[in-house]
Amino acid sequence: MKNQLLFLGVLLVSIASFSQNLNKEFNPSGDVQFKVFWNYHTDLSEGATQTSAFELKRAYLGYKYNFSEAISAKVTLDVGDNSGGSAYTAYLKTAQLDWKVASSIKLSMGLIGMKQFNDQEKFWGYRYVFKSFQDQNGYGSSADLGVSAEFKLSKNLKANFLIANGEGYKKLQDEDGKQKVGGSLIFTPVKGLTTKIYADSQPSIDSDAITTISLFAGYKSSNWRFGAEYNKLNNGKKYSSPAEDHNLDGLSFYSTYIINDKVEIFGRFDQLSSNTLSGASKAWNISKDGNQIIGGIQYLPVKGLSFSLNYQGFSFDNDLLGNKSLVFLNAEFKL
Repeated sequence: MKNQLLFLGVLLVSIASFSQNLNKEFNPSGDVQFKVFWNYHTDLSEGATQTSAFELKRAYLGYKYNFSEAISAKVTLDVGDNSGGSAYTAYLKTAQLDWKVASSIKLSMGLIGMKQFNDQEKFWGYRYVFKSFQDQNGYGSSADLGVSAEFKLSKNLKANFLIANGEGYKKLQDEDGKQKVGGSLIFTPVKGLTTKIYADSQPSIDSDAITTISLFAGYKSSNWRFGAEYNKLNNGKKYSSPAEDHNLDGLSFYSTYIINDKVEIFGRFDQLSSNTLSGASKAWNISKDGNQIIGGIQYLPVKGLSFSLNYQGFSFDNDLLGNKSLVFLNAEFKL
């Protein structure tokens, strides 16, 4: 609790210290934003019941407003599947205020976008095709209710610190009054190379604290990029479900070759594994552990529109479960 109060105190002092630097000549303005994920897929898996389908998996609708050169706010609705409602239930994804209190300090508060896997997701580059590894496997949420601070420590080093409820944006209530505290360091030692370390911890009443640590490195040149990450979740079945001694380990590798400004090919390999609990004969997450393979091509006809023809396969560690094999045509259109 003392650390949380200290963080909030520094935040308030920073706002007070730099607020006089706002540009009074700035003309406030805003713009509408949207993003839609659509796909058609064919399931080639043995025994598949739904062999093909059209899907609209997600739609983001939002608005961003710039109060000044230093202060902006955005609100985003996430329209997608909800097990407790319709296929297109709307959630409030972000309701975020950003304040650049100095050239090297930016503060964010409200229902904010998290920093846990945002860099990895951008480097992967195909969110409309498949989620990044941590998002897909429950290591964290892409948004949460809290505050964060971003510091540019030097030309090549950036730090992020955050305090959040830890429940994610679909379950904002903080059930036990214990917040998640975390942070990251992003280091770019040479042009094209990005490295990142992230860690967080959230105390739990029923078990030891849920902790997450991730390591990422990515390199990009003019026509190709390659990324690799290692992720570990301790004492939880997912980021918001504490469970003593239940751990997850994960690796993800992805690469892209850019043929020209409209066409690129990509591939990815993921591996998810869990530990075996005392007295058990199999890993606790055996029904989901395994290897994911993705490969495909992307075509960009105009700005804001993306198409991808790709293959997605998953082989389970559990021999009793049949492997998955699907072919997708994905599309993303955004403003």
